[in-house]
Amino acid sequence: MKGPLFYAKILLFGEYGIIKDSKGLAIPFNSYKGALKSANNLSGEAKKSNESLSKFYNYLANLNSDIVSFDLTSLKNDIDSGMYFDSSIPQGYGVGSSGALVASIYDQYATDKITILENLTRDKLLTLKQVFSLMESFFHGKSSGLDPLNSYLSLPILINSKENIEPAGIPSQKEGKGAVFLLDSEQIGETEPMVNIFMNKMKNEGFRKMISEEFSLHTDACIEDFLQGNITSLFGNVKKLSKVVLANFKPMIPSAFHKVWEKGIQTNDYYLKLCGSGGGGYILGFTEDYEKAKNSLQEYKLELVYRF
Repeated sequence: MKGPLFYAKILLFGEYGIIKDSKGLAIPFNSYKGALKSANNLSGEAKKSNESLSKFYNYLANLNSDIVSFDLTSLKNDIDSGMYFDSSIPQGYGVGSSGALVASIYDQYATDKITILENLTRDKLLTLKQVFSLMESFFHGKSSGLDPLNSYLSLPILINSKENIEPAGIPSQKEGKGAVFLLDSEQIGETEPMVNIFMNKMKNEGFRKMISEEFSLHTDACIEDFLQGNITSLFGNVKKLSKVVLANFKPMIPSAFHKVWEKGIQTNDYYLKLCGSGGGGYILGFTEDYEKAKNSLQEYKLELVYRF
């Protein structure tokens, strides 16, 4: 068997904020992808994936949900026959490796599934997000369901609030100097511990105030600018956001990158922000001059995401 391809995702704006109902903007990232495959003799990563799918099967078999059900017999048979998720999406990097897997299992085995060819009303999108949240919680303990949703639809998604999400039109890429890029921290990040740190910080009134008055405000402004194509204003707001994140989210930024982060703000060569939950994996960068940023960050591996 061979299933369709599902792509990685990048949450351009909204990490952590979307847990607390502020805006977010996620886009598909087609450089990385995965698909369900099967083989008779499994070894290495394929064997590990197959074993992980067995555990996922047990989780899905015990879901008892009224919003989704699965053809569990087929799923079990396929896993027993050597099914695995063949993926180039790096794990623990904040680009949705489990999201693509969840999307592919839903696509293949959900009974009465919502397909991407339907008229996707807000209700259908919310139902999909709830289903994916349930499914992906197996991997992270708590999931917004956004990564699999993005992977499944392969469309940019604007999160206005928990109850209000919609497909978004983003400006087409230009051959300009500006860019969004990924910076490889060369460390694995784990979502659950980072989310726990955030939830503990949210018990502090000062931190909550900063989230609503600064973090969410700058995030919303960045999203607005990005969607409208207001590039000059966007970089001003990304700089503000980068400062707030450096000041308040230090545990989520690998310590080796605190100085690199600071350097970007001081030189204006680039601005960094978290990509996903942080703690390792990729760091997201924005620059008005990609060549200058590459030069400034020449010790590191960069990957281009989007051009302005």
